[in-house]
Amino acid sequence: MTDDARELRASDADRERVAEVLRDALAEGRLDMTEFEERLDATYRARTYGELAPITRDLPVGAVAPAPRVSMTKEPERGEGWAGRITGREGSSNWAVAVMSGFQRKGRWTVPRRFNSFAFWGGGDIDLREADFSAGEVVINCVAIMGGMNVVVPPGVEVIVRGIGIMGGFDHREEGVPGDPGAPRVIVTGFAFWGGVGVERKVTRAERQRLREERRQEKLERRQERGRDRLDHGSDRRELDPSRHDLHGTDWSRERDLERERERRRDT
Repeated sequence: MTDDARELRASDADRERVAEVLRDALAEGRLDMTEFEERLDATYRARTYGELAPITRDLPVGAVAPAPRVSMTKEPERGEGWAGRITGREGSSNWAVAVMSGFQRKGRWTVPRRFNSFAFWGGGDIDLREADFSAGEVVINCVAIMGGMNVVVPPGVEVIVRGIGIMGGFDHREEGVPGDPGAPRVIVTGFAFWGGVGVERKVTRAERQRLREERRQEKLERRQERGRDRLDHGSDRRELDPSRHDLHGTDWSRERDLERERERRRDT
């Protein structure tokens, strides 16, 4: 890797590819839990390719490169609608483990056809709101032993929950909501023992901010409209000559004439 490449900023997808190598090494017994946690922490703290490269230097490449590939070309923009988010590409992360700790999958990542996760005395967050999808139907398999996980899906996605709970459970509240045309289907399955798997539907932070701004603008327009209506209503109650009447419709010119007549009578 050249010096220029080492200084390039790493993306979340780059860090996930390195984390995937570490998880494979842990499963194969190449790393013990202490080494895995230390390297995983260094992975998520890394900011450049130069910081990522040494983390997997002594591990076999396998299916995932030990150091992220440096792309000097701009990736294509995501297409509009759901069609642009179902890419057909391989998942950027296929599984996650939390043993007396936690994990997160969120932001811009590619959900594989099947994502396996395991939590023991720990927890995990699987956020699909900004994710791309390898296929039109994906499976999120969650095994929670005295731990918990939370799956967050965006509006428009159909959710099916098939998990089994023993002294624990799976959240079924989002089942039965029809999906948008062309939207992916997410199947949440697995096993929970003294633990739970939650499923919730939320918009992204950017979308929430946009909706809040729309509501604020609508309130402002309604307030301005009410103000114009009050002004129009007040002007309808006055004659064209505003010097003759006050806001209550009193004809002060006639009142002055009557007062002068009373004074004249007193003088005579």
